Amino acid sequence: MIEVSGASVRLSGKTIVSQVGFTAQAGQLTAIAGPNGSGKTTTMKAVSGELPYAGSIRLNGQDVSALQPWQLATMRGVLPQANSISFPFTVREVVRMGLTAGVNRPEKAEQTAANALAAVDLGGFEGRFYQELSGGEQQRVQLARVLCQITEPVVDEKPCWLLLDEPVSSLDISHQLTIMTLARKFCEAGGGVIAVMHDLNLTALFSDQIILMKSGQVAARGSVRDVLTDETMESVFGCALRINQVPTDGTPFVLAHSAVQA
Repeated sequence: MIEVSGASVRLSGKTIVSQVGFTAQAGQLTAIAGPNGSGKTTTMKAVSGELPYAGSIRLNGQDVSALQPWQLATMRGVLPQANSISFPFTVREVVRMGLTAGVNRPEKAEQTAANALAAVDLGGFEGRFYQELSGGEQQRVQLARVLCQITEPVVDEKPCWLLLDEPVSSLDISHQLTIMTLARKFCEAGGGVIAVMHDLNLTALFSDQIILMKSGQVAARGSVRDVLTDETMESVFGCALRINQVPTDGTPFVLAHSAVQA
């Protein structure tokens, strides 16, 4: 599991995250949601070991701050909110950046990369240049890179983790479901996922636990039904939100009714 207790992060002399605490279980998808600037990404960077923090963050029982980067890389893969690549790498080259030292045979490396691209619906894109892709395609290439790093949900009887910061922000609805289903299956196979999410409907559809943040602190945490209430939503987001109600003027809206694609 991932255990976060009293975690605080200061950047440029300012406290961004204060006394955050939650537990993420292997086999479950934990979503972190909240308004812009609430500390979601900063919390994720602390959990991943990218930012220093006060308090305690433990990954599979080990103190994150005490682990070397190569040790962390064997336990969790990180999809950041944004990526910038200046040089004209091909999709194959970008995805293979995630390969670990254990994948050293060329044929195995090629198959691992191909499997990762197929998982994100980008089979056949290997030879295309990364900069020529759409934003959503680039986002899926980066996820494939993460899947090259973390190829199995469980290694040596210990769960591996995917830490995904806004994994579906640039995707169409079909690929949103593809990626969230991939994350869900990773959990069902024994791994764990923490995902920063903005789409509350997808969050409700796929999550086991929601961590709702506001102003750098945890405002609510628990199951979907416990957290997604009218009162909590209005308090955190500062606007009137109603759970499971059709707009009074009959405006159509689109909501996936199943986590399974047609």
